Formats: sequence, structure tokens, C-alpha cells
Amino acid sequence: MTPTPSPVHLSRGGVSVVLGHDDTGIPTVLHWGAALGDLDEAALAGLVAARRPGVSHSAFDARRLTGLVPDGTRGYSGTPGLGGHRVGGTATAAAPSLVDWDVRVADDADGARGVTCTSVDAEAGWTVSVELGLDASGLLHTATTVTNSADGDLHLSAVLCALPVAAHATELLDLTGRWCKERSPQRHPWVQGTHRRDARHGRTGHDATLLLVAGTPGFAFGAGEVWAVHTAWSGNHTTYAERTPEGDCLLGGGELLAPGEVVLAPGEAYRSPTLLGSWSPAGLDPLSHRFHAHLRAVTPLARSERPVIANSWEAVYFDHSLERLTELVDVAATVGVERFVLDDGWFLGRRDDTAGLGDWAVDAAVWPEGLRPLVDHVTAAGLQFGLWVEPEMVNLDSETARAHPERVLRGRAADPLSWRHQQVLDLQDEEAYADLRDALLALLDVLDVAYLKWDHNRDLTDATHDGRPAVHGQTLAAYRLLDELRAAHPGLEIESCASGGARVDAEVLRRTDRIWASDTIDPLERQHLQRWTSLLVPPELIGSHVGGPTAHTTGRTHALRYRAATALLHWFGIEWDMSRLDAAGLAELAQWVDLHKRVRPLIGSGTLVHPDHPDPGVLVTGVVGADRSEACYVVASVASPATQHPAPLRLTGLDPDTTYRLVEELAPPHAAGDLSEGWSAVGTTLPGRVLATAGIALPVLRPEEARVLRVVAA
Repeated sequence: MTPTPSPVHLSRGGVSVVLGHDDTGIPTVLHWGAALGDLDEAALAGLVAARRPGVSHSAFDARRLTGLVPDGTRGYSGTPGLGGHRVGGTATAAAPSLVDWDVRVADDADGARGVTCTSVDAEAGWTVSVELGLDASGLLHTATTVTNSADGDLHLSAVLCALPVAAHATELLDLTGRWCKERSPQRHPWVQGTHRRDARHGRTGHDATLLLVAGTPGFAFGAGEVWAVHTAWSGNHTTYAERTPEGDCLLGGGELLAPGEVVLAPGEAYRSPTLLGSWSPAGLDPLSHRFHAHLRAVTPLARSERPVIANSWEAVYFDHSLERLTELVDVAATVGVERFVLDDGWFLGRRDDTAGLGDWAVDAAVWPEGLRPLVDHVTAAGLQFGLWVEPEMVNLDSETARAHPERVLRGRAADPLSWRHQQVLDLQDEEAYADLRDALLALLDVLDVAYLKWDHNRDLTDATHDGRPAVHGQTLAAYRLLDELRAAHPGLEIESCASGGARVDAEVLRRTDRIWASDTIDPLERQHLQRWTSLLVPPELIGSHVGGPTAHTTGRTHALRYRAATALLHWFGIEWDMSRLDAAGLAELAQWVDLHKRVRPLIGSGTLVHPDHPDPGVLVTGVVGADRSEACYVVASVASPATQHPAPLRLTGLDPDTTYRLVEELAPPHAAGDLSEGWSAVGTTLPGRVLATAGIALPVLRPEEARVLRVVAA
């Protein structure tokens, strides 16, 4: 038996994590939440003693704390952290008994101050290491590695990470959704039992919760104590909240493993996805800021200003011609666009969505001189060039599928159900992988491509490789492909698009530079889904485009003001046939592009806030500069306001001791003497403390209207 480990106190970014132990020396998290100040060894030992539970009647005859790995062999009645079985060899125990922990404190590769706890169960043949790290912003990182340390293959069924939260967090928030309605919130009491959100799509999923949040009742963006976890993985995964009759309250998550999917030979290891945890004493906004700081640090080409994009999809769909697209480029340049993206339809046989995927060569029937004339025109106009690809998919009507039917990912002789007329390319087939990589590199090597819009338009179903479930290996192969392309072209930017927002997670954002939150650019839908996507993703990594007057996905019609204001505080783009606009329309659009460029320095480096408003028909999104000398707020109505005069708006995030001047940007025109259009707060100067506590009156708002307020230090 090794000596009982000393308690460990990690404290950074206003957060403390205390790792103690039970009576037998099993490590356990005693506290995750508010910073506890400087604790010496005596104070830490006192905390360990003070948190020792009693022994209940008709229960185990020893004090029991849930360990760092929830362990059914030691009496945990909820979801075990580990599961598996051994085939062959001499080890007999079905699950490890984790004792004799070795605890080491060090900094990890991401700069997080951390502790690694390792245990070896010689009888079961498992070596288990759990890493806990607290980064500079106070975000908690945890992952578990299992090594097969005995003879015979070890078949893993679960390797989960779990973090304890305070018992007074009695309300849960998670997200669900579907295509074109991603990130829909749902709230409910946290009662005894397990609330589990499994994602079995082979990608993150339109219904992925992103964050699972537990908090004090009624928590909001600016109020309440909250804890949240995110499972950083782009394949099948689970996230869960568990409250046991014994009094344990845990948030956990990890990869969902199918039987036989991960099999460890002797000496082989499996590392779980990282579970990210965030705590806040003051609502969802500060909780999100910790995630934002992490993603800004790890995104490959992190920078504060992102180029304005014009994307061709809703402008032309598959109607490709050099004349048509160069006209669109020229108009885009006149309104201030900085990057032009050629969407689906440029490659071999791709006249609609039934054919061509897998054949990543330019279609000479449409582009007899290749894409070079278009790329040259784009760059001559002063714009960067971007290209749509969907590398992980294949149409059966393609040269690739006809020549190599074995490269279609399947579990049986019959084809899996088609989805948008397509199947999945088996990236674990090394020849398929090499051909795909080389085809993409051939494009990137000869064309001046600054940006790839990387799509993924179907779930993985009936997916098997070499007789085993394939989602785990397919996910790793996709990561490998992204990594290899980046290594060859370090300046390349990549968007994660998956039928819109079906691959949004912290792990794919280690390899990509933005996400496409949804295929709908209806601003009414976008007001909601961007709000909830930003729980995890900072605004400059969320692509948001100005579409045409009538949304292609919903049929709703909105004024340009509402469409542009909705995109203003994100990675701004345009997806609209601008060549059909008259001079007045182009001038108005150019004004919004110019406004975005003026506030853009705030977006990528500032702090995103969502001032809570009592009327659910009014949503407010703001970005406050890093030095708090200025801010920009978009006030949008998403329904008819409940009262004639909307309740005052309290502007959060500002420096309470700085005096600010209020300026409306691109105010709507109105007739002289028409008081209903005016905004009385505009032009006033007030301290930040007053703006945050007393607030300002809003103008009378029509349904689905937006106004933009700049707040500048006076």
C-alpha cells in the first residue's frame, strides 16, 4: 500500500479545485467552485477531515466518498466511470479496484496547472490515469487513460469522466434541436436519478447539448451559481447529470463505445475525450467566458478580426458559370467583402446533390479552363478565395464509388440508408484515405485557396470497418486528415459545417477556425440559436450570414436591418444574390459591412454578454471591449413585446466607474415628429454602474426589429 496522498489545491482564474481522499486513500474531488484562498497543509487536512461522511444505517460498514473515478465495486450506485471485459489471459476481475494511487502535480501541454492520479489493479490488469487541470481562465480539464496491463485483449465499454457539483444546484439546462433549429434550450428540475444525453450520430449532432448546466433555481445569463460540462469529441458521445440517493451530484461525459469498438491488446492504451468543466457565481455569461478563452487559445489561426465572406450557395446553388460568378464577385467587392467562397457544384459530375461526391477534380464540362480563371478574378478584385468540400462522403453515382465500392462504409452487404443521396467514405481504408488526401492537396497546391468550407451532410449509420464498429476510428481519421492538410498548408482556414450545426464541439475547433451554426440564415431563428451556441463558442468563431429578404429555409421575410444586425457581432458574411440589388440596396448593405468592420476589433478579443431582459420577446447580445472602453449591443425583438413600453434594458459588462456616451448606429429613418421611432437614451452620458443597475429605456419595438447601440467611454 502506497502512502495516503496529500490533498491538492488547484486555484486559478477565480476557481478552486480540491482533491482529497477517503479513509482508504482513494482520491476524490472535495470542492469545485469558488476560489478558497490560500490554504496551507493544515487547512487542507482540516477540509479533508471536515468532509468525511457518516455511516448510514443498512449501508456499507465504512465511510464512503465517491472517488475520482465513480466505482461500483466500492459502492457507487450510479453510472460507473469504467466498464469492460477481458478476453483470454489470466486476469479475472471484471472491473478494476482502484487503490494505491500515485498523485503527481505538474503543468500540462495546454498550460493548465494539473494533477495526474494513477492506479494499477494487478488482478484486473488495468492501469488507470486521471488527469485534472485548471487553466488560467479557471476552466477545468479532465481526461482518463486506460492501459491494458495484463495478458489478453481488454474490451472497453465505457471510460467516463465525472465532476461533483454542489447539492444546491437543483436545476438543469441542456440543449437539443434538429436541422435548421439547432441549440434549443430545455430546463427542468434536477431530481434523483440520471439525466443522460446520448449522441449516436457519428458526429456531434444537431441535437447535441454542447453544455449540460446545473445551477441554482432560476439561474440566467447574469445571475445564479452554475456549473457546466462539455464532452470534447466529434463522434458518438454522452453527457449526463446524476443525483444519487446517497447524496452524490455529478456532471459527467465521455465517448459512447459500441461493443468491440475499442479493444486494447496488452500494453495498448485508450485516452478518453477531454471533459471540460466551467463554474460561475454570476450566471451563464461568466461560465461561457471560460470556454471562450480556451477555444480562442487552441483554435489554429486565432486572431481578433475575421474577413467578411460572400458565399455562393444561396445566390446560385448549382448554377455555376464563370460569367455568373465573376459578376457576383465584382458586386461583393463593391460592398466591402474580403473573401469569396465557391460552394457546392464545382467538381466532377456535380450538377445536383445526387452525384459526384468523392470525385474531387474540377468538372471540365462546367469549368473548361479549371477554376484558375475564377480564382484569378477573385484575387485580382482584392478578395481571398474559398472552396466548399465534403471529403468524408461519397455518392454511389461517382467514379470513386464505381471503381471502389468497398470504400463505402457499411456494416452489411446492403447499402446503408442514404441521406441526401450520399454514403460515408471509409477513412480507415488506408488507400481511400490516401487518395482523398492527395486529391485535396492537389487542389490546395495549385490554387490559391485561403479557406475550406468543410461539410459533413449525413449521420453515420450501420458503420463498420473490419468487422468492428467504425465511428471511433472514423472520427480519429477525420482529425488526422484535418491535421495533415494543415501541416501542408499552415495558413489554411477551415470551417466545420455539418448539415449546418451538426459538428460543433471543442475538439473539432482545435482543428478548424469557425463553425457554421445552422443551415438556416433566417434571422429570427438565428437570434435564438446563435445565443445558445455561444454558450460554448466565442462569437468570432460562429459564422453568420446575411441572406436574401425571404429566407430559403423558412419562407419568412425580413428587412435588411434585421438580417444584418443579427449577423453583426459574429463572423459576418453574405449569402445572397447581390447582383440583383439596386444602387440603394447595395449602399445599405455596404453600410452594414462597414459597421461590422468598425466593431470587428471588439468581437474577436472582447467579452460576449447577454443582458437579461424580463420580456422574452426581447433578446440582447453585446460585445464589450477587453479594456471596457467601448461596447456594442444589438437589441432584437423576436416576438411582439409584452408591453407598450418595453422594460428598461440594463447594460452589463461595462466598467462601473467609467462614464459612457450612447450612440445608435444606422438608426432607422423616420418621419419628423414621429416619437414612436425615437430612442431617448441615445446621446446621453452615464456611468457604467448606472447603465448596469438602473438601465435605459428601449424604443418602441415592432415584432422582428433590431437596433444597434454603441457605448463609448466619454
